[in-house]
Amino acid sequence: MARPTSATIHTDALRHNLSQVRQRAPNSRVMAVVKADGYGHGLERVARALTGADAFGVAALSDAERLRAAGLSQPIVLLSGFDEPDDLSQLRRLNVETVVHHVTQLEMLEQAPPGEPIRCWLKLDTGMHRLGFAPEYVREAHTRLWAMPAVADDIVLMNHFASSDEFDKPQTREQLHVFAEATAGLPGVRSLANSAAVLGWPAAHADWVRPGGALYGISVVDGTSGTDFGLRPAMTLSTRLIAVNRIRKGERIGYSATWECPEDMPVGVAAIGYGDGYPRHAPAGTPVLLNGQRANIIGRVSMDLMTIDLRAQPDAKPGDPVVLWGVGLPVETIGAAADTIGYELVCSITRRVRFVED
Repeated sequence: MARPTSATIHTDALRHNLSQVRQRAPNSRVMAVVKADGYGHGLERVARALTGADAFGVAALSDAERLRAAGLSQPIVLLSGFDEPDDLSQLRRLNVETVVHHVTQLEMLEQAPPGEPIRCWLKLDTGMHRLGFAPEYVREAHTRLWAMPAVADDIVLMNHFASSDEFDKPQTREQLHVFAEATAGLPGVRSLANSAAVLGWPAAHADWVRPGGALYGISVVDGTSGTDFGLRPAMTLSTRLIAVNRIRKGERIGYSATWECPEDMPVGVAAIGYGDGYPRHAPAGTPVLLNGQRANIIGRVSMDLMTIDLRAQPDAKPGDPVVLWGVGLPVETIGAAADTIGYELVCSITRRVRFVED
């Protein structure tokens, strides 16, 4: 019998979420960010569902190769930029645009062999302090790019926000100000907004928005889920009970005996664990949906199994469905319980989980 653990990908939810992004940023083009295997949802599956996007954003040239092999013809942008001179021939062969964020990339482009000009997205560091040119160097970098035969004339100007999920904090407003000052008078379209900025910072929408998690129905705004913003979860992770046991009061459950039964009680065993990508450090009390109703994990999550308190459902039986996150139970809820974010959880599903598309 096949392991009953599956991840159902709701392609209609992906399309709905893209529509919601367009409604929030009606004057912007949309780059659908599909890095990390489409945030764990499957790169090709996601891209085919999001053919209405104006471009795709990836973090690796291998992802661009996969999208082209799948027949996708939309513009593709390499968000982390290229690493070595040989990458330039790959960019040209695949017709991929690239972010330029460091002086070493300028040097490689200046020495590039003749060929089709490459469209470049010039990245500023306005406060994230990860990748990007310092504001005082942006004009020089832009001038150098503009003069290069290997670079297309329509250079895009972009940045990345550090805390756009905090709508009441000043950093995003400060980054907008730095960007505006550093790029004043420079030609080219602008791209600033990630998912959180699409949802909460209309002033950042500019010419291009770059949603990632929002397309998958996930919010990183503290205390919210994607549904609070009109989004739908694009993944439902589910399994089934494989055993129901009666455990006596005072007995302990699972590895390290961390949870003690307060009374004689039924305990369910579900076929999922950290070997499937569910977080091992999810504590007792983390919710699941059993037969569509909330129940709680008890004991420690193990590699293949978890145990569930069945006192509220004493008639539960092997074969009953268990939803770990998705429709009816936001992944953000599980992320908060496990002291992480929904992005990490959906990206962590392992290969032994069966993917189903609906």
